[in-house]
Amino acid sequence: MPQQILLIEDDNRLAEMVRDYLGKSGFKVTIAADGQKGLDQQRRQQFDAILLDIMLPDIDGLEVCRKLRANDRTPILMLTAKGEPMDRIIGLELGADDYLPKPFEPRELLARLKAVLRRGRSETDTRILRFGRLEIDSFAMEARVDGHVCNLTAHQFQLLEVLASRAGRVLSRDTIMNALKGENLAAFDRSIDVHVSRIRAEIEDDPNKPRRLITVRGAGYVFARSQE
Repeated sequence: MPQQILLIEDDNRLAEMVRDYLGKSGFKVTIAADGQKGLDQQRRQQFDAILLDIMLPDIDGLEVCRKLRANDRTPILMLTAKGEPMDRIIGLELGADDYLPKPFEPRELLARLKAVLRRGRSETDTRILRFGRLEIDSFAMEARVDGHVCNLTAHQFQLLEVLASRAGRVLSRDTIMNALKGENLAAFDRSIDVHVSRIRAEIEDDPNKPRRLITVRGAGYVFARSQE
């Protein structure tokens, strides 16, 4: 299946050239002619990478980058006709993965695109915890058992992630609360135990006989390091 690329570019001639060139290399390119259309397209469809022009007719490309990075980790390669280093620095600080000044050689664009895709895959792999049939995906904020997504709230996922990232260690309730101190603790005022019970209902084969998320009486909880 071809990798999906979103190209946010208002120069129709350049956009079509890029689409044709990348198409010959096995990519499927969707073109958005301005920033808002690009944001709308990204909300509708998951892309493997985004090529983003910094000079757009409606929303500045830097602002588009900021909005994309607010809730998405898709690799972004910025295309810029501006020569000022500050523009490139700002783009990278906002979360762009690389930049390419215009005019550019199509072969360099292809090389840089492949590079950000490789880095993106490597980073994603480091953010997925795997325990046998259970996967905990930090980017997607999903827990999956045998590929099926578990029905967890955002707060329950964060609790599960805290426990799983410390697999094999017994964590007291106070330790768990401290680890979650950057989150909205009011969400846990119904007690960690209630949320643990709901997590077990999603990730355990038999919630009444848990093998992944285990209670250590008088001490707290431990997430099993070794699982089937």
